[in-house]
Amino acid sequence: MRAARSLGLSGLGRPKVRWRLLWALLAAVLAALAWDAAALWRAQRWNEAIRQGRAQVQAGEQAARSPETLPPEVRFAIAAELAASGNGDAALDGWRALQSENTPLGQAARFNAASALLREAERLRGGPQPGQAIALVELAKENLRELLRRDPQHWAARYNLERAQRLQPDPDEGETAPAAAPRDAERAATTMRGVSQGLP
Repeated sequence: MRAARSLGLSGLGRPKVRWRLLWALLAAVLAALAWDAAALWRAQRWNEAIRQGRAQVQAGEQAARSPETLPPEVRFAIAAELAASGNGDAALDGWRALQSENTPLGQAARFNAASALLREAERLRGGPQPGQAIALVELAKENLRELLRRDPQHWAARYNLERAQRLQPDPDEGETAPAAAPRDAERAATTMRGVSQGLP
């Protein structure tokens, strides 16, 4: 009799457990849907802000002339779009403005600016005046080294720094140091006594 009662009680408990599991599963699905809806809403807000910022830049409005009024993420996206459309100088200016921020966005801007400089240097090296590329390569190497100081595990920056080193290797230590005059070297005639320093 006790066995029958315990079976009957456990039989009544199973539907409650099933309903609890069903409600918990339903709550988890609803929470996941709410999370996705919020992420979609945020993405649509950013996309709309990027569209408005792009329209302001194209129209030459005040926000384009003073980009600090736009959120950094929008300025970054506008710079990326300018680079993709072939306006590298404007994109470089946009990324340089964001480099000072010690955030992942600032590091991405520094990397993109260095990459744009390297692309321009490679283009100039293939042109009629390849010497103009030297300054751009050096600026790119400086940006990449600064990025690697802040984030030593940034492998794309390491790769681009290696590319920049191949384009323009750093001078050796011995080549950059001025040669010191030997200690017992002869002095020039103009510093010796008894020699006229005037013209002959």
